[in-house]
Amino acid sequence: MNTERVRRQLPRVEQFRGLIGTPSREGSRNERRLARARTVSDLRSLARRRTPRAVFDYVDGAAAHELSLWRARRTFRDLELRNRVLRDVGDVDPSTTILGRPSALPISLAPTGFTRMMHHEGERAVAPAAAAAGIPYALSTMGTTSVEQLASLEPAGRKWFQLYLWRDREASRELIARARAAGYEALVLTVDTPVSGTRLRDVRNGLTIPPALTLRTIGNAALFPSWWFNLLTTEPLEFASFSAWDGTAAELADVMFDPRMTFEDLAWLREQWDGPLLVKGVMLVEDAEAVVDRGADGIVISNHGGRQLDRSPTPLEQLPAIVAAVGDRAEIHLDGGVLTGADVLASVALGARSVSVGRAYLYGLMAGGEAGVARAIEILGEELTRTMRLVGVTSIAELGPEHVRLRNHPHGPGG
Repeated sequence: MNTERVRRQLPRVEQFRGLIGTPSREGSRNERRLARARTVSDLRSLARRRTPRAVFDYVDGAAAHELSLWRARRTFRDLELRNRVLRDVGDVDPSTTILGRPSALPISLAPTGFTRMMHHEGERAVAPAAAAAGIPYALSTMGTTSVEQLASLEPAGRKWFQLYLWRDREASRELIARARAAGYEALVLTVDTPVSGTRLRDVRNGLTIPPALTLRTIGNAALFPSWWFNLLTTEPLEFASFSAWDGTAAELADVMFDPRMTFEDLAWLREQWDGPLLVKGVMLVEDAEAVVDRGADGIVISNHGGRQLDRSPTPLEQLPAIVAAVGDRAEIHLDGGVLTGADVLASVALGARSVSVGRAYLYGLMAGGEAGVARAIEILGEELTRTMRLVGVTSIAELGPEHVRLRNHPHGPGG
């Protein structure tokens, strides 16, 4: 038996110096804070600490009991990625083409309303981040920067315009003309809002657009002085299509959007717009076939992030059937529940040309403005590239249904 013992000695000061890390002082405080965020969920936590509850809940929440949102995230959580081993994945390229043009990632930034409510720079912070990342960005009809302002800010970036058809068709025609004159590449028609969904968090928080100083919000303002200071000391909220609204988002939708819109209106819109046309909010095969028959160049499978019809189908689960039905005639994109690069990979593997993310970049916007949006895109891109390597592919084109199994659907794609 070896009885020799380890000799001990008192540590020297210089040994400690090599063990004690020194926090980095490079970059601004905001940049250092964002650099510590490793996931979109980390950005969500930062956003919650920096934004009034009513504003955070407007982004974070969904319709009614929020079952559609929960199911979308559960579907991504439960899916299985099937990896092939002993593949050379030294060089990986996550780029693709979207509407016939190069995109650095199979990702676009979704149209979101009232964006300057989340951060005082709003779309002016989002568009540069998207352009720098080499991906498209869609400005909403309900955005807080005009089509002309955004075009002048980012003349080289890929800009789409999202349209809600109004009861006033002439006003819609004018918006389309403005987008064309400003050089927007594509039009995105949202079709799942004949009325607004019931956003219970907004109702309970008493959220108005813009937020009003009430007894409740004054108390909350003390917790978020920077947010309120920026809101009150920058120009008033102005929308892409009108100057002001004194009420809730749901009331605005119910007053302005046209609940009588039909497939004939889509045919009318096709006549008004000669560029690429995407239809957003399609969830069923028969509707996908109908909009493609009427001239749509692409479909965004979307349940509005769970913010419209609660208990609606889950976009990822609808994707394979819609791709099989019309994928040879139109580009298929997916929106809803995407929070990780693995979610992006799974969507593309099941047939989506790209995914459209909303909450993911809005968490970044609330957490840190333009730098926060850039960080959200960076996180998704890094996660996507790493997941591609782990799955065993080097390009987006190599992804297919064999790489994914929806665990609740044992006989579905890849099952």
